[in-house]
Amino acid sequence: MLLGFIIGVVSGTAQFIMLARFTKTVTDGTLGKRAVIFAASQFLLPLVVLLLCAFFLRESLVWTATGMVAALGVYAFARFLLTNRNK
Repeated sequence: MLLGFIIGVVSGTAQFIMLARFTKTVTDGTLGKRAVIFAASQFLLPLVVLLLCAFFLRESLVWTATGMVAALGVYAFARFLLTNRNK
């Protein structure tokens, strides 16, 4: 269980970083190969992680998904607070 949750948190963190970089390239107007790579990996990373977990750690699949969602939620909330604190 704990291993699945840790895998989920790590992949959720990576997913948030890629999402933040993708949105930064979109809002800056510098669309290019990097933006396409960030967008594609944003959708492929959770799919690959959950499929690998389903094959090798089937009993931890729910915990992996929970870790992903928890990491994304915590980082998004922290980014929101840090962004609005400066304004």
